[in-house]
Amino acid sequence: MAAKAPPKLATIPGDPSDVRGFPALCAGFIDWMRVQNYSERTVEGRALALAFFAAFLLERGISRPQEVTRPIIERYQRHLYHARKKDGQPLSFRYQHGRLIPVRALFKWLSRQRHILANPASEIDLPKLERRLPRHVLTISEVEQVLAGADPASTHGLRDRAILEVLYSTGIRRTELVNLAVYDIDAERGTLMVRQGKGKKDRMIPVGDRALAWLDKYLIEVRPTLAPAPDPGVLFLTVQGEAFTPNRLTQLARDYVARANLGKAGACHLFRHTMATLMLENGADIRFIQQMLGHADLSTTEIYTQVSIRALKEVHARTHPAKLERTGSRAAGPAAPAVVAAPSASSAADVLAALDDEADEEDHEGAG
Repeated sequence: MAAKAPPKLATIPGDPSDVRGFPALCAGFIDWMRVQNYSERTVEGRALALAFFAAFLLERGISRPQEVTRPIIERYQRHLYHARKKDGQPLSFRYQHGRLIPVRALFKWLSRQRHILANPASEIDLPKLERRLPRHVLTISEVEQVLAGADPASTHGLRDRAILEVLYSTGIRRTELVNLAVYDIDAERGTLMVRQGKGKKDRMIPVGDRALAWLDKYLIEVRPTLAPAPDPGVLFLTVQGEAFTPNRLTQLARDYVARANLGKAGACHLFRHTMATLMLENGADIRFIQQMLGHADLSTTEIYTQVSIRALKEVHARTHPAKLERTGSRAAGPAAPAVVAAPSASSAADVLAALDDEADEEDHEGAG
């Protein structure tokens, strides 16, 4: 699969020829993040947040970090609090938090590199984040309605059904699905490899037999007609033979949810919410859900524990509602026993709240 070019970053307002101005120093900060192996997604998000901050300062005659004081940053924080979206709604506290974290990180770096004498952002109080549960979660019958909306008789319908089935079966993030390669699917073992997921971490997770069956059909009947020469190796391709962008994938999933007319809104993350909720309701241990979702730690649960892929597969097969009997060469040996305990209300709520926070992040990425 060909290497992707780094995304185009937001332009920092100001005079790029001023070596002490925001454009030059932010460029140094971005280079430092890349040297420290920050993900491109983090670099891109921080550059966008710093562009907003620099634009706010430039409107007030401030073009250099050395001119920024704590009261100015507090004024920017109040500006975010009073700002309104196009629909008149205030910015969420999570969005405000996400705009301030890069500002604090920039000034910490500037202070360490001796570009400024004192750090004006060191004692800034960040907004307290609310703890919320998912806005919408689908029932089993509602998921089936959404999945049935993809017409397997058409090329794009069969591809879309495979995409939706993988989202539902695994609960992976939209960026993780976009980056899947053909070789990341191990049909014999019934697993899927997420490479360089959030936090630049790889993880292997189960994929259900029904999703594998739709993937087989897509790989045999559809993908060869979409793949250009040379083949990029990306698992899911558009009709133009290109990899999906995250926003395009979001729109695809959103259209199918809307078409089902369930009175519920959502896209890729709705399937992530739904998978976690249904498996928790069916008795899956909270640790298995954490590993499926790729969450390294949740504050009210016990310390993250690695579990074997065989035990994880056994729990997935027993608790995920979309089941299909394995036959032939895919028949697996006896699974390792796994202790499954009903999740506590607090730990389950924290998993779901963390998912809702992720959904907010994706919404803000799309808006940016």
